[in-house]
Amino acid sequence: MKRTFVIIFAALLLLGTAFLLARPKAVAPAPSAAKAALTVTVERPDTRAWPQKITATGNVQAWQEAIIGAEVAGLRLAEVNVNVGDSVRQGQLLARFADEMVNSDLAQQQAALEEARAKLAEAEVNAAGAQKLKDSVAMSAQEVQQYLTNAQSARAQVQMAEARLQAEKLRLRYTRVTAPDDGVISARSATVGAVMQTGSELFRLIRRGQLEWRAELPESQLQTVRIGQKVLLHAAQGEPVAGVVRRISPVVDVQSRNGAVFVELADSRALKAGMFAQGEFVMGNLPALTLPQSALVVRDGYAYVYRVEADSHVTQLKVSTGRRAGERIEVIGGIKPEDTFVAAGAGFLNDGDRVRIENARPAARQK
Repeated sequence: MKRTFVIIFAALLLLGTAFLLARPKAVAPAPSAAKAALTVTVERPDTRAWPQKITATGNVQAWQEAIIGAEVAGLRLAEVNVNVGDSVRQGQLLARFADEMVNSDLAQQQAALEEARAKLAEAEVNAAGAQKLKDSVAMSAQEVQQYLTNAQSARAQVQMAEARLQAEKLRLRYTRVTAPDDGVISARSATVGAVMQTGSELFRLIRRGQLEWRAELPESQLQTVRIGQKVLLHAAQGEPVAGVVRRISPVVDVQSRNGAVFVELADSRALKAGMFAQGEFVMGNLPALTLPQSALVVRDGYAYVYRVEADSHVTQLKVSTGRRAGERIEVIGGIKPEDTFVAAGAGFLNDGDRVRIENARPAARQK
């Protein structure tokens, strides 16, 4: 019985082994081709002659601001003819002080001069008569000298009266406040009816309406700027304003290590004194190796481009960027002109991805 059981078990074992051996072997699936990550367009770097610029910021201010003050004291302002923002011409009447008191003083001085001249005429006649009698016994030498002294004193009185009359005429002229130059009124303190003191400020005038830009540059860049160099200023409204470097400060601030560059600006309604503006110093043209801005990917604060290798895989390269113009950007170091880079679609790639190139762009002509 036991022997029979062993024989049956062995037979079943042999049948199972034969069944397993008779089953067809599973065919291993063929490795599928690597799937492309993204369809992209590519381009080679383009070398272009781009302007070299230095960007700076600073305040717009008056080229020269004249302070127009009162030159007479104790007189009332009778007229004020201009206000802030008015354009004026040299010699134009800005304000007038009441001149009644000055005219009265002028008339008194005129009368005093006439009286002094009359006394001088009398003294000269007496001195001439005494001069004729100096050798006679009719008049002593002391009396003759007295007449001559009186004539000399009368001449001095006439000169003094003439000087006082001239001072009153000048005082009368100062009652009319005129513009010392062409320009624009930038401030007004004059008020009709006010009694001003000598030297009191009445107006401020931007001479010739000329503005300048005071740019702040680091000492390293200050050495590259030259007088007469062209500058392009950007106003708040976006309107460009041309300028020329007029002078460069001979000193550098010990705290900020910046120096001032004064730029003469073309006439523009977009600029006002006191405005803060940004501008560019044009340094000339230099070659730039450029790519489309769409070729750059910024990650973790660094810029990257993707170079397409011969096997259609991409290699991620970290680069530095420079100037920008339109839709292109300068790439400083890290790439070669003969390399091919992803121009569009780089933002979805990772290092080592395989790409499918569509509508490949040829190398751009150098300009």
